[in-house]
Amino acid sequence: MRIGLFGGSFDPPHEGHLMVAHLALRRLRLDRVWWLVSPQNPLKSKSPSHGLAARVAGVARMADHPRFVVTGVEAQIGSRYTADTLAWLKRRMPGVRLVWIMGADNMANFHLWHGWRRIADTMPIAVVDRPESSIPALVSPAAHALARSRVWEGAAAGLAERTPPAWVFLHGPRVPVSSTLLRNQRRRRRLESVKDAGLS
Repeated sequence: MRIGLFGGSFDPPHEGHLMVAHLALRRLRLDRVWWLVSPQNPLKSKSPSHGLAARVAGVARMADHPRFVVTGVEAQIGSRYTADTLAWLKRRMPGVRLVWIMGADNMANFHLWHGWRRIADTMPIAVVDRPESSIPALVSPAAHALARSRVWEGAAAGLAERTPPAWVFLHGPRVPVSSTLLRNQRRRRRLESVKDAGLS
C-alpha cells in the first residue's frame, strides 16, 4: 500500500489543491491520498477563517474520489507540528509506504518548518509545482540542503519505495488560485456588500 499524505489548512480548499492531489496520485502511483486538514498553521499568527469541522467538510465535498481520504487526525492526536504527525502515522503503519506531498509554495519556506529535516528523514517528499513558485522552491535553503537527495522526475513512480531523504519536483498543470486569494476576494465582497447596504 502506498499512501500520499497531503497536509494543509485548506482555508478554503480550491482547485489548485485538487490538482496537486490528482497529480501526485497518478505520477507517484499511489493507492490513496490522505488529506490531513490542519487545525492551525504554526507559521501563521491568525487562526483559520473557518473551524476545523467546516474545513474538513469542505475538503470532503471537493475531494470526492474513491482513493481520497479526508481526515483531521492532527487534532485527534493533539499534534501541532507536521514532523510529529508524520512520525506518529509512520509508527502506526509500518507496512505502508508513505510519501509527504506539498505544493512548491510550501517548499520555498520549508526550512522554517519545525523539524523540517526530521520530516525529510521520515519519508520521501513530493513537491508539486504551483504558479509563481517553481524558482523560489528550487533555490530555497531546503532544496539546497537536500540537493543530493533529489530524484529525477522520470523516476517519480518509484519515490514511495525509496529510503528517505528523497524528494522529487513534479511539473504539471498549474491552477492560478490560492486560499489567500480566495479569502481576500471573499473579504472584498463582504466589504462591498456592507457599503452597498449603507448606501441603500
